[in-house]
Amino acid sequence: MKCGFTSNSDDWATPQNLFNYLNDKFHFTLDPCADKYNHKCEKYYTEMDSGLSHSWKDEIVFMNPPYGKNIKYWVAKAYSESKNNAITVIGLLPARTDTKWFHDYCIKSSEIIFIKGRLKFGDGLNSAPFPSIIIIWDGKNFQPKMSFMDAIN
Repeated sequence: MKCGFTSNSDDWATPQNLFNYLNDKFHFTLDPCADKYNHKCEKYYTEMDSGLSHSWKDEIVFMNPPYGKNIKYWVAKAYSESKNNAITVIGLLPARTDTKWFHDYCIKSSEIIFIKGRLKFGDGLNSAPFPSIIIIWDGKNFQPKMSFMDAIN
């Protein structure tokens, strides 16, 4: 039996309208999880560049990491960079509140925004089979404010 929502990839292309909304507020300077076709900032790292191995010093980062088993490394990097180097890191993540990475790093963010409804990623016709959250690490507050927003597709 095949599932109706499967993916051969752990990449979920950011909805452009959602990015535009966030970029208007934060003015992003770095997209560390991109490729040459889907990058959202002038400065970006591809899988070959490995955004995990670069400093995000003095950057305002928009991070939509691969959602597979390595997501924990991206979330840990976002938290660490927000404490040490980056100005602000914004993560678009699946709302996996039962995971270790959520409790180790997202709970220590500045803000958690729960998105009401499901996003449509990239040029997909259907909504994602999972809920999404936006995590804001500003390097100053490590007890999050929680809020909600409607899905912007």
